[in-house]
Amino acid sequence: MANLNKVMLIGRLTRDPEVRTFATGGKVANFGFAVNNRKKNAQSGQWEEVPVFVDVKAFNRETGRKLADLVEQYLRKGQQVYVEGHLVLEEWTGKEDGKKQSKLRVVVDDIQFLERREDGSGGSYSGGAPRSAAPGRAPAPARGNSYDDGGEPEPVEPDMPETQDNIPF
Repeated sequence: MANLNKVMLIGRLTRDPEVRTFATGGKVANFGFAVNNRKKNAQSGQWEEVPVFVDVKAFNRETGRKLADLVEQYLRKGQQVYVEGHLVLEEWTGKEDGKKQSKLRVVVDDIQFLERREDGSGGSYSGGAPRSAAPGRAPAPARGNSYDDGGEPEPVEPDMPETQDNIPF
């Protein structure tokens, strides 16, 4: 039986990225993301935009693009981007009530900027999309994690095999 876990979204950040650094030196950028679905209003007959809110994580890869660094440096609330990634189910036990909780998130495999930052800055970013990773690379497998510390789950750096396909140049 074949499986496919791939997400492709174009939308806007709903909040500035929050960046965390691991004790191992790795980094993750968490941000909210919104895309619109269209549905027809039964009463008016007009099409309406219905927002869908998604939590997204971008990691620095040991071999490959430093996606968390790119997100931290260039993205802010309201900016439009293309996100390609895969779904991960995170599970943990709540601190207060001890109940199991879970959340579905998108882990970024590739990101492309679709507009300039409003302040016009951007270092080496010149308004175009960053160079995309080699086409045809397989996404990292989705992994769920169990947590018993009671809070939000601690992010786990995804495994990325070191192959020529992961090198973005």
